[in-house]
Amino acid sequence: MSEQERDKKFEEIYKDAPTKEPERQYYFMEQARKLVNKRSEELGHPLTFCCVTFGCQMNARDSEKLEGILEAVGYQKSDSEDADFVIYNTCTVRENANLKVYGRLGQLGKRKKNHPGMKIALCGCMMQEPHVVEKLKKSYPFVDLIFGTHNIFKFAEYLEEILSGENRIVEIWEDTDKIVENLPVDRKYSFKSGVNIMFGCNNFCSYCIVPYVRGRERSRKPEEILAEVKRLVADGVVEVMLLGQNVNSYGKNLEHPMTFAQLLREVAKVEGLKRIRFMTSHPKDLSDELIQVMAEEPKICRHLHLPLQSGSSRILKLMNRRYTKEQYLELVDRIRKAVPDISLTTDIIVGFPGETEEDFQETLDVVRRVRYDSAFTFQYSRRSGTPAAALENQIPHEEVQRHFDQLLAEVQQIAREVCRRDEHTVQEVLVEEINEHDPSLVSGRLSNNTLVHFPGDASMIGTLQKVYLEESKGFYYMGSLVTEEK
Repeated sequence: MSEQERDKKFEEIYKDAPTKEPERQYYFMEQARKLVNKRSEELGHPLTFCCVTFGCQMNARDSEKLEGILEAVGYQKSDSEDADFVIYNTCTVRENANLKVYGRLGQLGKRKKNHPGMKIALCGCMMQEPHVVEKLKKSYPFVDLIFGTHNIFKFAEYLEEILSGENRIVEIWEDTDKIVENLPVDRKYSFKSGVNIMFGCNNFCSYCIVPYVRGRERSRKPEEILAEVKRLVADGVVEVMLLGQNVNSYGKNLEHPMTFAQLLREVAKVEGLKRIRFMTSHPKDLSDELIQVMAEEPKICRHLHLPLQSGSSRILKLMNRRYTKEQYLELVDRIRKAVPDISLTTDIIVGFPGETEEDFQETLDVVRRVRYDSAFTFQYSRRSGTPAAALENQIPHEEVQRHFDQLLAEVQQIAREVCRRDEHTVQEVLVEEINEHDPSLVSGRLSNNTLVHFPGDASMIGTLQKVYLEESKGFYYMGSLVTEEK
């Protein structure tokens, strides 16, 4: 097809396309479906896709939307990157995440040489960095589609275009205030689902690139969130995870402001919904109202992820976290007083620029006083484009490693002790899957997010079961089903 013929074709397609969303995307899905069906008939087999997700639960939820659109246009899901369409949904929190993508792309380019009809797409946070996009354009010419976090809702439109012609599409938006609802979603689990309640971040922690790649905070309308939760419950979902970079900031930019605590109360009213989780919660603005709701609403799971990052008030100030060690500990006390059975987990960074032995000991002090159920521990990774990257006194790797090993040992020892508190009690478990090591067992989670394995079968998946916790194994329990006879 000549360039002139292709332009004329696109002109006709776009002329009939609705301007309103999501109707516009459904129009392009239908156009793309025709192209996929035609190609499948030519090849004599269905076209396949593989979606690879890097990073956080926000990315995982975005990937479910990408997969939903790909299935809507006729692709079949595959776990192999030898598929007809491969998309990487990228993370850029750490430099290593970028390097991992480049490495995978190199292998993908080799596959495409032997599979000329293959399409490759890149999206997500990494694409919001201009230097990354320039590198991709120059060094990876075989990539067909590059788009970012703000225009993910236009995926169907981009998909139709790359399937129609040979032109590469690179479209990165710097920011957006647009939220497009009701696009297809392919959920990983039938019984639980993430629900985005807001996008972006206004916190600008000095080590973090997220506000620069996800944009400013924007909240979904509560009625849209509630409508989605109700649709999910009607489709068999019993547990939802409300997602945002900082859920405590929810509702501030709405025409009619609403607090996160108020939203939780409304979600809890949804009939048929059994469990509510949420993340992430920033300590600086976790309100007493939210603590009260957590104490009063039985559907809200007894688990709170409350990132510490450092136990040193001096380092916290350098991190721009906007709370002190003392304020954090006082907050924990208030939470535990209101919700005595709460499970607390956290994030901790070791080796932030300028961190001294004294600063590190302050972190250990918080760990010992709070006694977390678990902690995600990280060695500070210098992230270009963040204020922390320009700080002097970057810590030598040997010292960071020594502190990291010490912290990890402390966290694990405490977690082994804390996690046995429910041993020899009966608890409710949401069954998630057949145990991957022993098919006679099923695996699920308590309200506090602790893993439990017990005898069962596939019919239990997605159900809540009463389980006697026979033995703690440190980070999980072995249990037995409690029947009515017992």
